[in-house]
Amino acid sequence: MSLFRIFINQDDEDMATSKKVITRDEWEKKLNAVKLRKQDMNTLVMNFLVTEGYVEAADKFQRESGTKPEIDLATITDRMAVKKAVQNGNVEDAIEKVNDLNPEILDTNPELFFHLQQQRLIELIRQGKTEEALEFAQEELAPRGEENQAFLQELEKTVALLVFEDASNCPVKDLLDISHRLKTASEVNAAILTSQSHEKDPKLPSLLKMLIWAQNQLDEKAVYPHINDLSTGQLEDPSE
Repeated sequence: MSLFRIFINQDDEDMATSKKVITRDEWEKKLNAVKLRKQDMNTLVMNFLVTEGYVEAADKFQRESGTKPEIDLATITDRMAVKKAVQNGNVEDAIEKVNDLNPEILDTNPELFFHLQQQRLIELIRQGKTEEALEFAQEELAPRGEENQAFLQELEKTVALLVFEDASNCPVKDLLDISHRLKTASEVNAAILTSQSHEKDPKLPSLLKMLIWAQNQLDEKAVYPHINDLSTGQLEDPSE
């Protein structure tokens, strides 16, 4: 990012009348002058693979590059099994797997445990098991709602699904959407990573956001080749 800072911090008086124009050759020369260690790049890639759960790719990358992951790759398989169980609606199985990994994860994270139990309730409602859903809500979730106002509000929203025969007319129908499963799965995935002293989010997306921010800042002072498509990383002239 030092390359962008060089231009962003240039004297504003030099830019007062017009933006500085930087040709592709000039820009590429400056980019090539920035030295990046291959080891740092490999560590960044490994961080992404481990955090996102690509265990086979991480194992292959470790063997090919010699880059050691920050955690035991075997734990990735266990973590992904939990995540997949939630994504498939098998929440009870997911809870058992989390406890097998580390019982303290749910013991020390009441919000996560409530959200998993809430997802169990949603799955019962999805399956049309009304009586079982009501019993589960009363026995497992209501006591937690009495202790936490936010939990109570979430419980009331979820139980509202039972009032509507046609879920498409329910104002909280988004709870039945698959995206809610994915949200819960992402939450438990992050909790497991945190318990393993690993960042819950990969570093690469944050760096790409910084790149976009830096380009936006530099746009105010200069005309230069951009990286518009992050998937290719190709430079594009402003005229293109």
